[in-house]
Amino acid sequence: MRLTTRTNLAMRTLMFCAINPDRIVRKSEVASACNASENHLAQVIHMLAQKGFLRTLRGRAGGLMLGRAAEAISVGEVFRVFEGGLPFTECFSESENACPLSGCCRLKCALAEALEAFYIRLDRVTVAELVRDNSGLEGLLKVA
Repeated sequence: MRLTTRTNLAMRTLMFCAINPDRIVRKSEVASACNASENHLAQVIHMLAQKGFLRTLRGRAGGLMLGRAAEAISVGEVFRVFEGGLPFTECFSESENACPLSGCCRLKCALAEALEAFYIRLDRVTVAELVRDNSGLEGLLKVA
């Protein structure tokens, strides 16, 4: 299993904002700290804002901040937003499934159960837990 770049950037952005809770952060600061292109990051920030994970402010003094408390954002919820629309495997997609085994293959059920267990486990982790008492991460992401 491999996470998409968008999911990875989403988590980095949320952690950046959680490490810097008392200020409006700029997209360029996040991009620099997270080694990301601002264009790609803009798409991720837009989706995070649409789903209420971030609040964005336009204009000269604009930027972004968490849309709700870091304790109220579960990693599983973020992963579902960014990964949920992508079928884990070909047979999970009704429109693109060309597997000749799908009618009798039991692997699909095992994979579906494993994927649900993955998300359930991530539901128990919040953004706050990822950043709390994490001096290494703070050293990398804290804006002076």
